[in-house]
Amino acid sequence: MYKRSLRATILALLQEFRIVYVTGPRQSGKTTLARSIADDLGMGYITLDDQATFASVESDPHGFIRSVGSKPVVLDEFQYAPTLIPAIKEVSDQLRSNEKGRFLLTGSADIFRSALTQEALPGHMAKLELLPLSITEIDDQPLNLIDYLLSGNFFSVSSAHPTREDIAHLILCGGYPEVQGKSPKARQIWYRSYMEGRLYKDFASLYAARGDYHSRIKALASYLAGLSGNLLKYSNIANVLELDDRLSKSYIEILELMFIIRRAPAYIKNRAKRLVTRMPKLHYVDTGLACHLLGLRTEEQIINSQFHGGLLESLIYMEICKHAAWSREEVEIYHFRDKRKREVDIVLEHSNSKIIGVEVKASASVHAGDFTGLVNLAEFSGNAFERGILFYNGREILPFRVDTVECYAIPIGVMLGTRD
Repeated sequence: MYKRSLRATILALLQEFRIVYVTGPRQSGKTTLARSIADDLGMGYITLDDQATFASVESDPHGFIRSVGSKPVVLDEFQYAPTLIPAIKEVSDQLRSNEKGRFLLTGSADIFRSALTQEALPGHMAKLELLPLSITEIDDQPLNLIDYLLSGNFFSVSSAHPTREDIAHLILCGGYPEVQGKSPKARQIWYRSYMEGRLYKDFASLYAARGDYHSRIKALASYLAGLSGNLLKYSNIANVLELDDRLSKSYIEILELMFIIRRAPAYIKNRAKRLVTRMPKLHYVDTGLACHLLGLRTEEQIINSQFHGGLLESLIYMEICKHAAWSREEVEIYHFRDKRKREVDIVLEHSNSKIIGVEVKASASVHAGDFTGLVNLAEFSGNAFERGILFYNGREILPFRVDTVECYAIPIGVMLGTRD
C-alpha cells in the first residue's frame, strides 16, 4: 500500500473540524485511506454504495443518521446520498464546541459544488482532495513541490536523471494506484473497465442525462484528452462533436465534478483585464487515462505524438495540484495568456498575492529564449512577480537572469529524488 501524503492533514483536521470531506476521483485510494484511518481512530465505517444502506438513507435520512449513534463514523461514497446533508448538519449543530471529528465523508464527486446540493456546512466542514498518486508518492519521496517552489532554496534538493522514456512512462502510467506495476495489456483492461463500469454510473447520478448520452460522453472524454494542456474553447468542442453549446458545457462541468478533467482559470489582474484571455486551460486529472483514450500505448508513441507537450504539461500541473493539498502554504493555481498569445503554463499565487510562473519543456537543453513567457508575465504582473521556473528534462539546476527577471531551470527529476 502506498503511503499517502494527505493522511497527516486529514488526521490533523479531524482534531479541528466536526466534519471532514475527502473527495477525489474513483479509484484514487479514498476508501483504502478512510478504512485505515477508521481502524486507527476506532471510527465506524459505512459505505453508501451498498444498496440496502442506500435504500435506508433514501427512506429516512434523519433516522439513518440517528441510527449511527454518537460514535464517530466514516461515510464512504457520500456523493450517492446528498439527502443526508441536512441530517448531518442537524447533528453537527448540536455538538459541543470541543466535539470534533464526528464524520469523515468520502466521495468521488465534489457534490458541495453541485447544484444538487441545497445546503452546505459552513464552518463545520473541512474539504480535501485525494487525487491519484503523485510522482513523489509512487517513488516514496518526501518532497512537497509547492513548498519547494515557494522557498526558492532550489539547490537543497538533489535530482534524479530520468530519460525521455522514463518521463513518458510517468505520463503513460498516470497515478491510479491499481494501475501501477500492471502490464500494458492489464492497464488497458483496467482503464476500459473504469470508463464503462464507473464513469457512466457516476455521471448518471450527477446529471439527468437523456437519450444516448453514453456515446456523447465517450466522444467528449476522448476529444478532451487531446486538448489536455490547451485552452478550452466551448464553441469549438460543440461544433466538432455536434453538441448544443449549453449541453457540451454542462457535460464538461460534470466531468470536472467527477475529477476526470480540471480547468485552470486565467490569471487576470483587475487593471489589465482587457490585455489577457479569460479562457480556462484544460488538463486531464490523470495522464494515464488520457493516453488510453488517445490510443497511446507505449512510451515511444507518446514521445512522437502531437500530444506529448500537452500531456507533459498536464502531468506537472496535476503534480502541483496534488502537492497543494498537503503543502504548508495554500496557493491558487492559474495559467497566463495575453492577447498577443504570450503565455505561461502555470501561475502560482500565494497568500501575499506574490506569484511564481512555471513553464514546462520536454527538451533536455535550455537557453535564455525559453524564459520569454516568464519575462512577459513579470512585466504584466509587476511587483507581484517573484521568480520564474522552467521545468525541463536536463540534469542540473541552473539560475538565469533574463532582462533583470530571476529565473531557474529545474530538472523534472527533482520529483524522483536522488535515484540515477
